[in-house]
Amino acid sequence: MVRTNLVLLLAILMCALGVVTSQHKARSLFQAIEAEQERERHLEVEFGQLQLELSTWATSPRIEKIAREKLKMRTPDPAKIITATREVSR
Repeated sequence: MVRTNLVLLLAILMCALGVVTSQHKARSLFQAIEAEQERERHLEVEFGQLQLELSTWATSPRIEKIAREKLKMRTPDPAKIITATREVSR
């Protein structure tokens, strides 16, 4: 009888340790999911900011200003522009 009780007590302790371990692992995984979701939200905000910055950097007036000031480019005289056309055969 005592031996049976000790075996049952040992089984109960093992089950209890298993429950505690699985709950701890579940909580740890939940915290990791929460942290990754927060990181995802942060990256989405940063991506939106980068898209806005990219659209600002790629505006025509800015590119034209850089071309004129830094690269010393200018619009050619209309008399010097040659338009190439391609005839389409039917």
